[in-house]
Amino acid sequence: MANVWHSRTRQSPAQARTRIRYEAWAGAAVFAALFALTATVSPEQPGHYPTCPFRAITGYACPGCGSLRALHDLAHGHFVTALTHNAMLVMMLPFATAAWFRTVTGRTGAVAIPRWLTCAVMVVLAVWTLVRNLPAVRGTLTAT
Repeated sequence: MANVWHSRTRQSPAQARTRIRYEAWAGAAVFAALFALTATVSPEQPGHYPTCPFRAITGYACPGCGSLRALHDLAHGHFVTALTHNAMLVMMLPFATAAWFRTVTGRTGAVAIPRWLTCAVMVVLAVWTLVRNLPAVRGTLTAT
């Protein structure tokens, strides 16, 4: 079993780049399918999409709550309404798109993500979750 593991992980740089590009295109295909689905089937209609388990258990919005509605609004050109459903998603889409383009064009190298950046992303998500659930901003930054 160990030999199989090592044979899979030992790839030439060209094979690794090709695999990463395939994965990036597969991710784009999944996102495009989700975007097309949310564009045609409104998340406001009950029964079409699963309920957020975090919200079902706690009653609070998680960092991803409202993402389907935000994508639906973006698909129909309602940018401001998308911001009210999930501002974090709307603000992160340009960065995700830029990272995807860098990946598929081969402009990424072996970049190690610094530990501080990982911690900063986790802190931002935690603060976003806390702020969007405050009673003072409920209805403006939440998915409700």
